[in-house]
Amino acid sequence: MGMLESAKSKSNYFFHINLYFFFKRMLDLLLSVVLLILLAPLFLFICYRIARKEGNPIFYRELRVGKNNSIFTMISFRTMTNGSRVIRRLPPYPFPSTWEKGVPDYFKLTQDKTVTYTDTGLWLIKYGLEKIPQLWNVLRGDMSLVGPSPERPEIADYYNRHQMNRLKVKPGITGYAQIKGITNDNHGKKITYDLYYTQNCSYKLDAKILFQASKQTLKSRT
Repeated sequence: MGMLESAKSKSNYFFHINLYFFFKRMLDLLLSVVLLILLAPLFLFICYRIARKEGNPIFYRELRVGKNNSIFTMISFRTMTNGSRVIRRLPPYPFPSTWEKGVPDYFKLTQDKTVTYTDTGLWLIKYGLEKIPQLWNVLRGDMSLVGPSPERPEIADYYNRHQMNRLKVKPGITGYAQIKGITNDNHGKKITYDLYYTQNCSYKLDAKILFQASKQTLKSRT
C-alpha cells in the first residue's frame, strides 16, 4: 500500500509540475505579446536613437545557454561601442585542471576595462531597457519572463552536475537571484538562488519575482 501511495504521489507531482509549466508558457506568450504592443513606441524610439546617435547595429546578439544545455541567440539593444562589442567579457581563461570540479563559488565575471558604453547604452542600462528585445526570445520559447539568468556557454561548459541543475528550466529576463541583487558578482550565491528557484518554482513565486522586479525597475526611475 505504501508503494502504491508513493506512486500516486509521484504521479500527482509530475501532473502538477507539467501543468505549471504549460500555464507558465501560456502566460509568457500572453504577457510578452502585450508588452511588445504596449512598448512598441518606446521600442521604435530606442531603435531610432541608437541608429541616429551611435549607428548600426541596433541589436546585440550573443550566444547563451538555455534549458537542458541548449544554445540560443539572445537579443538585446546594443549598449557598447562597435569596437567594444568584439571584446570578450570573460574572467582569466579557466583551465580544466583548475575547474575540474565545477565553476568555483568565488568566481566573478570581470569586464575588460577597455569596454566603452555609448551614451544611449548607459541610459538603457540605468533603466533596464536594454532587455526589451528579449521579449522576442520569450515568444520564440528560448526564454521565460522568470527564470535563472542566461549563462554564457564558455562558463556553462565547466558546470558540475550540481550546477547543471540550474539549466533544468528556461532562463528568464528576471529571476530570483536577480531580485536578490545577485548577478555575476558571486557565482556561488547565484547558483544557490537559482537552484532554490528550480526546486520551488510555482505561480506564487513567479508572481512575487515579477512584482519585485517591477518594483525595483520603477524605483530606479525615480
